[in-house]
Amino acid sequence: MSEFVKAARVGEIPPGKRIFYEFDYETVIILNVDGEFYCIADLCSHDDGPLEDGALTGHAIECPRHGACFDVRTGAVLALPATAAIPTYDVKVEDGFVFIENLDE
Repeated sequence: MSEFVKAARVGEIPPGKRIFYEFDYETVIILNVDGEFYCIADLCSHDDGPLEDGALTGHAIECPRHGACFDVRTGAVLALPATAAIPTYDVKVEDGFVFIENLDE
């Protein structure tokens, strides 16, 4: 069973926006897509570049470096040049807070 860490208040991530959360060895992106929260690695599987500034269209995030796209719900590749999925992490919302899977555990 995953341990969770409190990452933000729900109101800190309005629909269409994102925030970053830093663990000891990894940074993740928490995204709000139409009121649903998702958490992905800040790492394009194509060239290990950051996804932090990538355009978010619906559930797709585009790598700003080479245009690879990923589904934020599953990490699945939606467009080349990436061929491998990106990591996604569990998210839950309780009492007005967004909790994400604790990667430091």
